Amino acid sequence: MKILLTNDDGYNAPGILTLYNTLTLHHEVILIAPDREKSAVGHGITLNEPMRIETIRLPDGDEVYAITGTPADCIKLGLFELCATPPDLVISGINPGSNTGVNINYSGTVAAAREAAFNGILSMAVSIFRTKNTIDFQGMSQFVAQLVNKIHDYRLPSGTFLNINAPGIPVDQVKGIKITGQASNNLSKHFDKRIDPKNRAYYWYSNIDQVRGEADTDVKALSQNYISISPIQCDITDYKTMKELEKFEFSTDFKKRDPQ
Repeated sequence: MKILLTNDDGYNAPGILTLYNTLTLHHEVILIAPDREKSAVGHGITLNEPMRIETIRLPDGDEVYAITGTPADCIKLGLFELCATPPDLVISGINPGSNTGVNINYSGTVAAAREAAFNGILSMAVSIFRTKNTIDFQGMSQFVAQLVNKIHDYRLPSGTFLNINAPGIPVDQVKGIKITGQASNNLSKHFDKRIDPKNRAYYWYSNIDQVRGEADTDVKALSQNYISISPIQCDITDYKTMKELEKFEFSTDFKKRDPQ
């Protein structure tokens, strides 16, 4: 299988390199990733400056591509400039830090998988909840390698991709797999205000809110030490409300108002 591998942490991040080394044992893998960390850039693309592609040689001699743009840029350039033929699968990750709930809207990791789905390519985003313990990239890479063949044979609906999150424990200690929906937690509503040497205020995001009481969600599954697999749709239209709006009586006969 031909796999395009990317992330939002940079081409030399341990998560993507571990996954690359695992997948190349049985698949043709092309690694196209940002040249530096691009976390939380969402689905942004680079419009106001040029993008450059650098070929990097890994210690084992393999060549990978480092892009000056965003994760979404990496997918676009990969599909339309660097890949002679389309890949069978795009995998974004492995990200050190979960991408669950509302957070997926900010995530560069998830955006790369979404961009692939936009273009009709089977895709998944893979993340691990960050804890003080060592993140089990190796175990998660093995899990992804097993999942690759299953999901390729299944074929997701067009415009749908998988968002996969693992708890921050060794993968061989997880309780199992849960198919989940997206929780309603937000990235953060709290800020750490500090003062610089010139007495000017600056801010860091502080505590990240987590909602643990919602059943059948990604956040709940992680809190119970399950791997969460959430099917995410690219089409964000609210079709129920669309039907309701069609009942409204709208008019284009606007009356001009005299300026007061």
